[in-house]
Amino acid sequence: MVFSSSLFLLYFLPAFLILYFVVPRFLKNYVALISSVFFYAWGAPDFIFIVLGSIIIDFYLVKFLYTSTGNKKRWLTGASIALNIGMLSYFKYANFFVENIDALLGVAGMGPVSWTQVALPIGISFFTFQKMTYAIDVYRGLHPPLKKVTDLALYILMFPQLIAGPIVRFNEIAQQLVDRRSNENTDNRLTGFFRFAVGLAKKVLIANTLGAYADSVFAADPDILSTSTLWIGIIAYAFQIYYDFAGYSDMAIGLGRMIGFDFPENFNNPYISQNISEFWRRWHMTLGRWMRDYLYIPLGGSKVSVRRMYYNLWLVFLISGLWHGAAWNFVVWGAFHGFFLIADRMFLLRFYERIGKFPSVLITFVVTLVGWVLFRAESIDQAWSYIAGMFAFRGGEEIFAANSVWFMIAFGGIFGFIAYFPAIEQWQVRLFGKQQKFRNLILMTLASVILFVLSLSSITSSGFNPFIYFRF
Repeated sequence: MVFSSSLFLLYFLPAFLILYFVVPRFLKNYVALISSVFFYAWGAPDFIFIVLGSIIIDFYLVKFLYTSTGNKKRWLTGASIALNIGMLSYFKYANFFVENIDALLGVAGMGPVSWTQVALPIGISFFTFQKMTYAIDVYRGLHPPLKKVTDLALYILMFPQLIAGPIVRFNEIAQQLVDRRSNENTDNRLTGFFRFAVGLAKKVLIANTLGAYADSVFAADPDILSTSTLWIGIIAYAFQIYYDFAGYSDMAIGLGRMIGFDFPENFNNPYISQNISEFWRRWHMTLGRWMRDYLYIPLGGSKVSVRRMYYNLWLVFLISGLWHGAAWNFVVWGAFHGFFLIADRMFLLRFYERIGKFPSVLITFVVTLVGWVLFRAESIDQAWSYIAGMFAFRGGEEIFAANSVWFMIAFGGIFGFIAYFPAIEQWQVRLFGKQQKFRNLILMTLASVILFVLSLSSITSSGFNPFIYFRF
């Protein structure tokens, strides 16, 4: 079940909200947990018991490590991390590992390994990182462990952020899991609904329209397509993945706010970035902060030699690439961004400072587009051919783009870059804030209803509603 489906919008969400708001406060967590278990089991019934079992094991491991000291505390923390890394490695990377072993065996003239394909649990990349923060945050003394296993299960399985983030750290939400009274008010429910409706419109009206065209370009042979078609295709994909991913984050933040949770922001106008380092402070911000605080800093961060710092950066982004998907093109995409992060520190930041803001934004966007080719392509070979064609400036076959595609590219471009002006960026912060005047709440509610109806109409009239997070 996905947010942008009539099943979720017309049945699951209204039923959940009505039940959640009418039950007494002491039952709200149980309603949210049972609804989240149902939500996950609807799409992955074979995995719900595995996920619940791992949550129970984590609960008791962390409970014991909290009262332990010395080596025992470290071993219990390591056991929790190993459990979660092991699950992620098996379900997400076992097939990838066996495929590469088979390729090596084929080169050696040997037969493939006997293997049954492993299915990928929905959202495992996101909830694995959240489960790891539970153990690590308790180990670091940032917050005591939860007293009830059901509260931990709610933290991990909470349906608004379960399948596509944002990645919510335990210490950020621990208190809200047991007491949300300060957030349970009409203003939060109305601004939360507005945020949800904006995210839904981003996903359905912009991303889906552009995604259909991007899919048609990437389904063709890049060697025969014209340079112009290749550029239009990757620009369409760049806006598709942004409005799809940011739209899901908006919906998650909005749903969380409606029921009293404050989820962290996940996107902040990434395409106005003046360098790749800034891009990663604006794109998928919860992942970037997670990688920084739970991987980069423990490796030594910047408190090491320059050469070691560069190595740490590259390693972190190689892992980030692999986290996104079990394929070599994701690894190369991570290395590509790692290279530019290192180049920023070596000389690019000084170069960008000399040439000014607008050229820096333009160059960074082009670099990002090249990276998206690596991310979207089905293979490394296809990615190289696509990138080569982008800079060959040649003719070739054209793939017709409907007026709706051109309109959404223009619309997406305007709203993707309009925060280039600082005053607009500050206005966006106020628009999505929780504190609003009564008049603004009325206008936002009317806008929410209009966006919701338009999005629902688009969903019911179109059969194209991709869920790109199955790849993650």
